[in-house]
Amino acid sequence: MTSAAEAPTTPAYRRLGVEVRRAQIIGAALGLFAHRAPDEVSLDEVAAVAGVSRPLVYRYFPGGRQQLYEAALGSAAAELTLCFTEPAVGPPTERLSRVLDRYLAFVDEHDAGFSALLQGGSVAETSRTTAIVDGVRRAAAEQILLHLGRGSGQGQAAGPRLRMMVRTWIAAVEAASLIWLDEEKQPPAAGLRGWLVDHLIALLAATAATDAETAAVVADLLPLETAGGPAGRLAHLVLPVVTGAAHLLPAASD
Repeated sequence: MTSAAEAPTTPAYRRLGVEVRRAQIIGAALGLFAHRAPDEVSLDEVAAVAGVSRPLVYRYFPGGRQQLYEAALGSAAAELTLCFTEPAVGPPTERLSRVLDRYLAFVDEHDAGFSALLQGGSVAETSRTTAIVDGVRRAAAEQILLHLGRGSGQGQAAGPRLRMMVRTWIAAVEAASLIWLDEEKQPPAAGLRGWLVDHLIALLAATAATDAETAAVVADLLPLETAGGPAGRLAHLVLPVVTGAAHLLPAASD
């Protein structure tokens, strides 16, 4: 007879906490939504990936796939928002480069799901999902304004022209990301990131020409840049182009 001390033991079932189990199911859903449109993912698949039963998925998300999608989207939105959070250390354009590196890595990892999310047209799209996505855009714009010295709590809120410029750039980043995915991720991410940084610099310069606030922002930022950084590189490349447009300037008066 086998003694109690020698008897084989079966690992005791460990009940996961509510939040841990919920996060587990959301994580499984995110992995599926990352590469397929929400309408193409079934709750059976989510349950299988999470290692739980379909009834358990319903217990945590009684609203079914729509509620689960919104929860997964909220989780992805929080992660995406963090991509734009960067310490105010070093030249601003180098900070922006690090932000875009993280953003493009997120887009790369969530490719098909990212496209379905931003392009819309899914049965899972509702006013709530639209609000979640818009919240990411606004948070991203706020982070960029912080690096421009016009974020909330910095004593001087951004004026309408500067805020519109930043939000326009955020929209351009989204559009470029979707085109990048459609073009099979060409050019390489580093090339796209450099072009997007150049795009913001060009928008700042163009807006500064007719907006005093933006001109003041640019005047404050330029001393923080270096000749070897993105701003210095772009200045070196653009100067010959600007020189070629000298004939467009008004003739000097006698």
